[in-house]
Amino acid sequence: MQIVVVGGGVAGAASAIALRRIGAEVTVYEAYEDPAGPVGSFLSLAANALRGVDALGCLAEIQRAGFAVARQRMWAGNGKLLGDVARGRRAEDPLHSVTLWRADLVRILRAAAERAGARIITGHRLTEIPVADLVVGADGIWSATRRTLDPAAPEPAYAGLYTVSGVSYDLKMEPGAFNMIFARRGAFIYLPAPDGTVWWSAQIAAPQQPDLAAIGLADLAALFGTEKQAVSVLRAARDVSGATLNHVLAPVATRHDDRTVLIGDAAHPVGAGQGAAMAIEDAVALAQQLDHAATIPAALGSFDEIRRARTDKMVKSASANRDAKTAGPIAARVRNLVMPLFFSRFYEKATGWLYDYDLGTLPAPTRPVSPTDVPI
Repeated sequence: MQIVVVGGGVAGAASAIALRRIGAEVTVYEAYEDPAGPVGSFLSLAANALRGVDALGCLAEIQRAGFAVARQRMWAGNGKLLGDVARGRRAEDPLHSVTLWRADLVRILRAAAERAGARIITGHRLTEIPVADLVVGADGIWSATRRTLDPAAPEPAYAGLYTVSGVSYDLKMEPGAFNMIFARRGAFIYLPAPDGTVWWSAQIAAPQQPDLAAIGLADLAALFGTEKQAVSVLRAARDVSGATLNHVLAPVATRHDDRTVLIGDAAHPVGAGQGAAMAIEDAVALAQQLDHAATIPAALGSFDEIRRARTDKMVKSASANRDAKTAGPIAARVRNLVMPLFFSRFYEKATGWLYDYDLGTLPAPTRPVSPTDVPI
């Protein structure tokens, strides 16, 4: 089976590993020379994502590349603790969430795909899809494959939020916790790392798209001026290392035909810290269905049926998460009253469906082929 994967980020690299496991000949086309993205962008992998990378054979390397985060703490802007729960898992689950640079995650997955025998071609933007038994659209929220599959497919829209990230120094904070402050202008996240630095991400509500290049540390400190802890972290930063606009996408009705399928953000951008996780889950599930089904169309149909309910539920959860970060003054006061009760009594039950998910395994690795032996 010859498979072309469009996009070499998390979704594309993960799918290349999984598809090589079932013996497919895989060629990945990536438009950028370096699909890893800005160094200053980091992400967290919850228990469900870690079980997915375990199925791909990459868990230990990813754990070494990042650091474990055992707890998640939610704070009101005035410093009131709203909740303290296990981060991205049930309390008894020993598989702790891992935070790492996005660039490192992509690097590890791409290297594993190449070791498995996938051919990865970077700096090559496809103008037409090569002939193949299957085309996997893993080309993100701005997917060209989605538009080819369905010219009437929805287009991304600005979500009213933008994100700016960076690293702070010399704060002497104890590592092991993901902290989120619900601020007046959005949310401020900070994670003390084992090396003494503090990784932070400011998610700012803004009705109009800002000029990201013009936003500096002084601007951020002013935006979070009423949240003392956020200002303290920002004052210890040296520069801004990453800035992005957040986008949403209306539900994608057509996610596959008989020889093309969308995965990851091309099919269902979710946000809420689960974008990479859903892409990794997609990659494993797609390979499993192709391995089990009698035909490719049958495999794509069963894959879509399996994944659609879960990803649709995740999109709804992400929308509620986003609304909490952009709440007005009255809604924020209600949130600060209700959240302590919710986190102490209902949080684990409410998120169990997400973190308990286990895709199962893939076939043992096939004998790697030389990339030069894989037809284009």
